Amino acid sequence: MLKLFFDCRYTRTRVHDGISRFTASLVEAAAESSDVTMLISDPDQLNLLPDLPHLRISSPTSVREPWVARQLNPHRPDVVFSPMQTMGGRGRNYPLILTLHDLIYYEHRTPPRNLPALVRLGWRAYHLSYLPQRLVLNQADAVATVSETTRGLIRQHSLTRRPVELISNAPTPVAQPRDPRVPPTKDLVYMGSFMGYKNVEAVIAGIHRLPGYTLHLCSPIDDARLAELVALAEDPEQLMFHRGISEDDYAALLQQATALVTLSQAEGYGLPVVEAMAHGTPCILSDLPIFAEIAGSAVRDAGAQLVPGEDAAAFAEAVRRLEDPDSFANASAAARRRSLEFSWADSAARLVELGERLAGHGNASPKQ
Repeated sequence: MLKLFFDCRYTRTRVHDGISRFTASLVEAAAESSDVTMLISDPDQLNLLPDLPHLRISSPTSVREPWVARQLNPHRPDVVFSPMQTMGGRGRNYPLILTLHDLIYYEHRTPPRNLPALVRLGWRAYHLSYLPQRLVLNQADAVATVSETTRGLIRQHSLTRRPVELISNAPTPVAQPRDPRVPPTKDLVYMGSFMGYKNVEAVIAGIHRLPGYTLHLCSPIDDARLAELVALAEDPEQLMFHRGISEDDYAALLQQATALVTLSQAEGYGLPVVEAMAHGTPCILSDLPIFAEIAGSAVRDAGAQLVPGEDAAAFAEAVRRLEDPDSFANASAAARRRSLEFSWADSAARLVELGERLAGHGNASPKQ
């Protein structure tokens, strides 16, 4: 059985973000067919990870990161997988798979506010050209990404000479999706960060045109950013900031809301979209190529609607279309159907197959 070391050091300790959920879901699925050891840097990360063997090593933002192989080599992994592209590889004696989710920060260079100042400075410098990315990715034996859209961009910009494998996001299985015939509440759900490119301001502009609706902003947010967004609201009572929401409460909200909404200016995948569709919740999305890819047949069948990201009127009209009971029922069913085309088991199988090839356990050619 493949001895797979899985870098879980980007897992959150309290509430998942996108990378954290990708990590926790994929490592659990991969453990069904491989011998997995999770790499953590903070014991509290185990709060959001499955009950699997783990090894504590240095933080991914530590000065020790370029030489992290010194901590892993003695354990003799068959292959190491990281859900990010920044894992150090110097001096390693194992195959390494790095993941590039998107190229967002080449266009939107502002780093997350929660990173240390020195890391934020390095982040900006790193994204001034593609050269550092090429150097990092080419140190790996293979590169994973989560969408065909990003795989196309990797090739367009010649970011690596390594094989690029599609290891997609997927929703957590939902055993009992909502009944499409039950009318939704006048709730809209936003799940995601509050960085500038997420364009939450446009969603707030749209809610102004929807009296009676409440916009639930579910992710953690700092006080300064919350104040900025509340100041934009004509009626602050329409905004409900959860500042982090439990899995159960989030599922309950998706089961009753009219739609999940996001007018992001850039995405690498959009995990909240497939999560909402798994519940049978329609989605209203900015007209990005990645959302057209992920929503797929749900766009054709109205389970997801794509609107111009800065068009508040188009956004509001998309919400109103779901007020018709038949339209909502059809959209809900279409969203659910599309979600079933993604699974963590399929993504884990791709990862394990790739790991076996790199470790010499298989003879198949890398998927392109």
